[in-house]
Amino acid sequence: MLSLVVLISGSGSNLRALLDACQNPMFPVRVLAVGSDKPASGLEHAELFGIPTFVVEPGQFSSREEWAQALAEQVKFMNPDLVLLAGFMKVLPESFVAEFYPRIINMHPSLLPNFPGAHAVRDALAAGASTTGATIHIVDAGVDTGPVVSQREIPVRPGISESELQEEIKSIEREQLVSVIEKIAKAEIKLEEIAR
Repeated sequence: MLSLVVLISGSGSNLRALLDACQNPMFPVRVLAVGSDKPASGLEHAELFGIPTFVVEPGQFSSREEWAQALAEQVKFMNPDLVLLAGFMKVLPESFVAEFYPRIINMHPSLLPNFPGAHAVRDALAAGASTTGATIHIVDAGVDTGPVVSQREIPVRPGISESELQEEIKSIEREQLVSVIEKIAKAEIKLEEIAR
């Protein structure tokens, strides 16, 4: 059984898809806790499933390093096999990443290395990209620069709005996430090998 801690910053739609998948007794994954950098609405999904939540707000600390250390302590207390960033909108310092690497993965709404950063969907549209998609990658010390675990591609329809494209990406991300987490749990995907 693969155990994980999920970190979110928003509505937690991908978290919800994972929690729904975990309801199947054949799905070899257990979410130990869900954390956030602010009182995010997505924490309600965890509460509905009886999963502990925690919030570690950067504003409560005198430095980014102190905040990251407090966040790492919360995660380490749960002792997960894997840390999943599912819409977690803070860049984690190297000290945090080193603590969990390579067993820390992130979901990103573009085909990396194209359009890293917080505005990937907007950037893809601004660049006139004909395709985009979703990437799951191992988190390293850079911004969306870690080794790619999985990618799914979708066409960018002419005239599509940013919010519409975001929703189309989210719809493939949910299925992609559940599939990748299951493959990690079954050792069909080995993060240590990808990270080499």
